[in-house]
Amino acid sequence: MTLDQLKRQAAAQAVEHVRDGMKLGLGTGSTAKHFVELLGERVKGGLNVIGVPTSETTLRDAQRCGIPVTTLDQIDRLDLTVDGADEIDGALNAIKGGGGALLREKIVAAASDRMIVIADDTKAVETLGRFPLPIEVIPFGLAATQRAITKAFAEAGVSGQMKVRQAAGGHAFVTDGGHWIVDADLGRIADAPRLARALAAVPGVVEHGLFIGLASLALLASPGGIRTIERRS
Repeated sequence: MTLDQLKRQAAAQAVEHVRDGMKLGLGTGSTAKHFVELLGERVKGGLNVIGVPTSETTLRDAQRCGIPVTTLDQIDRLDLTVDGADEIDGALNAIKGGGGALLREKIVAAASDRMIVIADDTKAVETLGRFPLPIEVIPFGLAATQRAITKAFAEAGVSGQMKVRQAAGGHAFVTDGGHWIVDADLGRIADAPRLARALAAVPGVVEHGLFIGLASLALLASPGGIRTIERRS
């Protein structure tokens, strides 16, 4: 099976957790796109849900699939968010933001009663850090922010190279919120919660891609089937 087929399998399993009347957070990325498409098929069949997209791309996908959408300005709480991840560990801590939507993804996840992560099984890791950590920053004072990020890394016991994410054409990638992203190649993050706290304290950092304590369930697809990881109580 191809990775894309595995992603669709994970998305299909997540759709089974959706109930009529739910308010849903709709994630961003290749796996989340499968979920939106499959959810749209259910909506066409009569399922009554409403979604909050986590990016302009997902908004367009949801509208194309006929899913009613709203914003967190109109509703104050979501029943469930379904989103992908760039990697996830056994404690359901994840790195997200490879698609550049980490800020909105985290806002939506935090406003949800539950978050399900869907991915192919290659995204499972023992320790986070293999995937470069996205850090969303304000362009103003970038060099100062990067120096402060380096100090935060040292405080959290990690180190690595940072680079500003580039878009097609060679200019800086700009998020939906108008910010830039610095990708940090750290290799291994022994204490992800500690690093998350250190980065959150840096002026100029809008958000980081460490999703700590937000996911309650992961559905990981492999050729042998769906592997489920639930949050340990």
